[in-house]
Amino acid sequence: MVKKNNITLNNLLKDLKQIANPGKANHLAGFFKTGPGQYGEGDIFLGIIVPESRKIAVKYSDLHLSDISRLIKNKYHEARLIALLILVHKFKTSPLPRQDLCKKVSFAKATADRGKIVDFYLAHTKYINNWDLVDLSAHYIVGNYLFDKNKSILLKLAKSDNLWERRIAIISTFAFIYKGESEWTFKIVKMLMDDEHDLIHKACGWMLREVGKRVSETQLTAFLDIYGTKMPRTMLRYAIERLPEKKRLYYLHK
Repeated sequence: MVKKNNITLNNLLKDLKQIANPGKANHLAGFFKTGPGQYGEGDIFLGIIVPESRKIAVKYSDLHLSDISRLIKNKYHEARLIALLILVHKFKTSPLPRQDLCKKVSFAKATADRGKIVDFYLAHTKYINNWDLVDLSAHYIVGNYLFDKNKSILLKLAKSDNLWERRIAIISTFAFIYKGESEWTFKIVKMLMDDEHDLIHKACGWMLREVGKRVSETQLTAFLDIYGTKMPRTMLRYAIERLPEKKRLYYLHK
């Protein structure tokens, strides 16, 4: 067990440097398209794999939000990822609000705690600037929080000029899909149907596929019957991956 007085940003950064792997860093820089004009242009890697990042996030899960704010602005990709993983951990371990009348104080505190994490997340989207950073955090934090609340922030994110905010919008709906709801996935996909970036096409297709897998294949095919010929081919191919071959061929050649 790590003592509380060792849970500092400086110690976390020291841990990162100790496990940095220059060979893996070069590979990751290529994998995440960091070259001139590419979506991850200029990003820098330490060469730390996700399981190692998760371990560090758990170790430093008590890090204060002020330090997480500094960490998420770090030039190294893995440092920003760990900041997000810590936020996910904090969100998941926040006490669930109790809605019975005799627990009004507990309900208010729990809602405020989670709301504070969501506000922090949305205030730092500038630094959530690659697809893995979005995919490992958005639905766990934003999606889970919004499930029983006003979801209009997703409409704003979907209209953003920022590629990653648009991806946050659609990936956040994964939380709704897990709970059996597809309405907002379809709503955001329709907004992003004409998006110019293939990372949005892939994300939308992935979420549509998950609707078919976790909610209803009938709902998915009904959506594809209307929009299948209008969506980018990459989006369609991702969406139909789990359908029976006959149906896949039908939508591909429709």
